[in-house]
Amino acid sequence: MNRHTRIGLGACYLFLATPVARSALEAAMSTHMLLQIPLLAAAGVLLARLLPAQRQDALLTACGGALPLVVLALFASSYWMLPRALDAALGDPLTEAAKFVSLPLLVGLPLALAWRQLTAIGRGFVWTNFISMLAVLGWLYIAAPVRVCNNYLVDEQGSTGWLMVKFALLLFAGWLATLFVGGTPAPASAPAATGDDRQANPA
Repeated sequence: MNRHTRIGLGACYLFLATPVARSALEAAMSTHMLLQIPLLAAAGVLLARLLPAQRQDALLTACGGALPLVVLALFASSYWMLPRALDAALGDPLTEAAKFVSLPLLVGLPLALAWRQLTAIGRGFVWTNFISMLAVLGWLYIAAPVRVCNNYLVDEQGSTGWLMVKFALLLFAGWLATLFVGGTPAPASAPAATGDDRQANPA
């Protein structure tokens, strides 16, 4: 990526950290969970793309390969989906700062580094874990009889849960579509024999 792309990424990240953007995205549980958190993780993915291929390979090797990075990303993303983590981020500036640092560096960046080396089975494992986690947490938000986040009302909690379930279904449908549509290209046909080849190998 060129210099302008790097500047644009930095500007977008800084904008997400401004009080105006934080207040707008964290005012509702749905935008906090399904917009701000994914955007911060996406910043880490883009950060990985900024690194030269040699640097990406070096980081991947230093971390022990793709598997530890995937496990790290799954655990870190799971934490920030918990109601207690959302409450802590809204009430404690240090936890809010940790969210802005950990989501890009412990979720987006590791997952982007590992993705190139993951097989189809490995990528499927990541997708199914993330989708199932999103659906299960959404159902818990819907079924919980009490407010699980002190900063958000029960009605908002239920609507966010339904959005999480619907989003999980959309992701699952999209992932299945890529399995059916994608595939390895057919091997190129062998070149036709030339006149010299036919003379050297008569029928």
